[in-house]
This record gives sequence, C-alpha cells and structure tokens, in this order.
Amino acid sequence: MYKSYSDSYKEAGVDVTAGYEAVSLMREHVERTVTPEVLSSVGSFGGMVMPSLEGIKEPVLVSGADGVGTKLKYAFKLDKHDTVGIDCVAMCVNDIVCSGARPLFFLDYIATGKNVPERIAQIVAGVAEGCVKSGCALVGGETAEMPGFYNEDEYDLAGFAVGILDKSEIIDGREITRGDKLIGLASNGLHSNGYSLVRKLFDPDDCDLDEYIPELACTLGEELLRPTRIYAKTVMCITKTLGHKVKGMANITGGGLIENIPRMLPDGIKAIITPSSIPISPIFSIIQNKGDISYRDMYNTFNMGIGFVMAVSSEDVGAVLDSLVCAGERPYVIGCCKPGDKEVEFKW
Repeated sequence: MYKSYSDSYKEAGVDVTAGYEAVSLMREHVERTVTPEVLSSVGSFGGMVMPSLEGIKEPVLVSGADGVGTKLKYAFKLDKHDTVGIDCVAMCVNDIVCSGARPLFFLDYIATGKNVPERIAQIVAGVAEGCVKSGCALVGGETAEMPGFYNEDEYDLAGFAVGILDKSEIIDGREITRGDKLIGLASNGLHSNGYSLVRKLFDPDDCDLDEYIPELACTLGEELLRPTRIYAKTVMCITKTLGHKVKGMANITGGGLIENIPRMLPDGIKAIITPSSIPISPIFSIIQNKGDISYRDMYNTFNMGIGFVMAVSSEDVGAVLDSLVCAGERPYVIGCCKPGDKEVEFKW
C-alpha cells in the first residue's frame, strides 16, 4: 500500500506532505463556515451546495472574483497573514451583494513559493472569518506550491463568491432618477485598493511599519493591514426589510467614488457628491499630504471614507438611514442624482 510521498518532487521544491498538513490545520477554520446548504466536506474534488429556494420563483446566480492585490506586500513584511483572507472575501462578496444577492459560498486560491502549513492555515483562518462575516460557506479552494515562480516567503491570494436571489428582486439601478439621494456607508480605512500608490509612498522595505502614528491610534503597519469591511449582512438586512426602497448599490473599490458610483447609474443620470458630508479618515489625509496628491486623484483612487453607496428616493432616506443605524452602520447622505452624463460631479 502506497502513501503519498515523493523524494524527487521534494528535491524540486514541492513537499506534498506539507500540503496534507496544511489541509489538516485549515480544517477547523473551514468548518466554522459550514451552512445547512453545504453537502461536501474538506478534501472533496468539488464543493457541493444545495441552496434553499424557499420564496424564490426564478433563481438567479450572481458571481464575482477578485484578489487582495499588492496589499499582500505588507503582510509579507510584517509576517502577519491572518487578515488578508478577510480582504479576499470582502472584495468578492461586496461586489455580488450590489445586486441584492445573498452570498452562498466562496472558494479561494493560494499560490506560493513554499508551502508552510502554519502560514497557509493563518491565511485560510482569515478567509473563514470573512465567510462568517458574509454568512457564506467556504466550500473549497486550491493551494499551489510553485517554487521558482514565487519567492519562498511570498504568495498570491484570490477567490470567487457565488450568491443567489430571485429575478424579480434584482437591484440594478435602472429606476434611479433625478432627486434620488445617495447614502454612503463608512469604510474603515483603505480597504484593499490603491496600494500601488500607497507602496510608492510607504515602501514596505524602506519604512518603519512598527511606528506608532498618533492620528491613526495604531502603528502604520496595523493601519495598512486593516481588513476590508464586509457589507453583506447589512445589505441582506436592508433588502429583506426595505428592499423596494433601495434602487441601486455600488461597492467602492479600485477607482474610488469617481469610477464606481456611475456603475450603478442609468443613462442620463449623474451623481452630485458633497465631499464635506464625508468624514475623511486620517490615513487619507496622511497619504495626500505625503504624496502631494490632488483631491481629484484621491477620490479616483481611494474610497475616502465611504466603502459602499446606496441610492434611494428622497422620501425613503429617513427609513433607510434608521435601518442602517440599527444594523450597526455609520451612514451619511453624501449626495444626490441629477440629469446629465453618467458620471460623478463634486460640489465642493
């Protein structure tokens, strides 16, 4: 009887037994995310989910894929790997809930130069935490050991999420019209966008990531690794009780407010944003001052304090704001919709 082991493959840089150890260590984290809809177990060739279709007449699957990006450089430098998985889930799930979809399941992909089981387990622990925050199951993934392609201490992390909703409940922004208000939900910092610019200003190999920054009330490294907020449960709460009052939603990712808000707008409608209504987190002011960056570039690169936007009728603003506060959010009316080209205009 043969057990899986290869001296030749290990000499080439791939230790298959380390992969088995990593799976063993991550099992407890994956099991935290199991929902009643999951049919498969860790180690299966495919993740099986039998979604509940109660109350759904025409089921529609909504999917999204993304990665963490160059924010990972700070995880490498600080040797801290238990939060970037949250970022990975957030980048995918925050996209698919913009349509009103309920997240069902998530799969991750980790590619690394050397499979260090404890490090892989830390990464997956973060992914599992993101799934718990999203209410979805981690049903599978892949860890690829690729010596000579990645440095031994580095890796890439990506994944994809699938959600479900009834066709009649799709929120696509087509009903947004003049006079509608834009409600912004607070971010908790940079999330996972703009890090190529951040790294230009704060080179992870040439700055003190352990320096305590009074304005941030934490070290620079802690701020730069702060995980992306996940809005899934908030959106599910609002759409369940006030779904008909929400006309459109936008996840503020790469490209900031300028690029992402128009993605939910119909033709002939533009967004008027009032920056003074947005509480700017200290990290953005630090970045802008250090890099001497224009306001336009800041709003076209970073979320600037707003991680998610909802469009609602002016008469529904009060009800939606109250529900968001009850859901634990810090919402702000950041602008309105007017006739015009599908773009963002700032009212300074």
